[in-house]
Amino acid sequence: MSLATPVAPFARQGSRSMDKKRLLATGIAFVVLAGLIYLQYRHWRTFDWATFWSQTHTIKKWHVVHAIALIYLAYVLRALRWKIFLKPVRPDAKLVDLVSATIVGFTGLALLGRAGEFIRPYLIARRHSLPFSSQLAAWAVERIFDLGAFTFLMLLAIFLPSALSAIPHPEYYKRFQEGGFFLIGLVVAMAVAAILISRRGEDVARWVERQFGHLSSNLGHRLALRVREFGEGLKTIHGPLSLAWLVLVSVGMWYVIALAYQETTHAYGVDALEIPVSQVLILMGSSMVGSMLQLPAVGGGSQMATIAALSVVFDVSPELAASCGILLWLVTFAAVIPLGLLIAHRERLSFTALSAESHQAEEEK
Repeated sequence: MSLATPVAPFARQGSRSMDKKRLLATGIAFVVLAGLIYLQYRHWRTFDWATFWSQTHTIKKWHVVHAIALIYLAYVLRALRWKIFLKPVRPDAKLVDLVSATIVGFTGLALLGRAGEFIRPYLIARRHSLPFSSQLAAWAVERIFDLGAFTFLMLLAIFLPSALSAIPHPEYYKRFQEGGFFLIGLVVAMAVAAILISRRGEDVARWVERQFGHLSSNLGHRLALRVREFGEGLKTIHGPLSLAWLVLVSVGMWYVIALAYQETTHAYGVDALEIPVSQVLILMGSSMVGSMLQLPAVGGGSQMATIAALSVVFDVSPELAASCGILLWLVTFAAVIPLGLLIAHRERLSFTALSAESHQAEEEK
């Protein structure tokens, strides 16, 4: 079955339960976001729409263009990291093909929400004649490098002198330090788990299956399968040099994203948003937490979290915070859509078909 063909009837039937889960998750996200919007409305009863539009219209376009260019550079770096993952099995993989799959994958994520999260590893697997499970494993390992790189930059911002201690509300500094220690613990725990799985993966998988099998045999089996997949994904790190390159590219990618955030805030030309890179990481962290509660195509969670951080931590007015929060979402999350649609049209790809096929392949592993 080609990537452009509709999903077969049996695939649709096999994914009905997954569709119900997606619908339920979307419904819950909608209800929670509606509640948050209502609470914000009650809190911002004096919100001045005229001020909101006037501040939005004064945005310096060049800063926004620069920010979007940086975001696209981050996609190239993300594709380069995946090329390093592929080196043991596909050393001749072309970066341009991986960039294309990355752009299409993130476009699917922006348009479909969590329903599009497997499109990128699925496309890479199909284009390079690899098992989908192997690329899903690489996708899982990628999450560790993302968290580790962001944590490294966040720790520099928190613990270096004259970084976060200079924020408008220094009383939050201690909370950020506590958050930094939590991130350190989380990354260390994940690193220890990764080392254990790389050395004793099958033993860990059997232990997980026994521990959770009494709750549900399917749950124990699925968790054990995830452990085995993660162990396979760790094999993409082929030696110390590969690990060093993966770390370097990951840190560089997240620093580029931080620069894109900074360019976006500076586009307003007001003192309250002249935020240095070290403090911009707070906005990035807020957006990442909020993105866990997203509606397809319209987002919601990341904007709300970013707006709240701008208002509470940086003393930005409600109108300016709302405008900047929306612009940050458009630049860092939605700006990929035009190019992604163009590539999909050229390659005759259907996002809904790709989503259904990737989830079907994930269920059949």
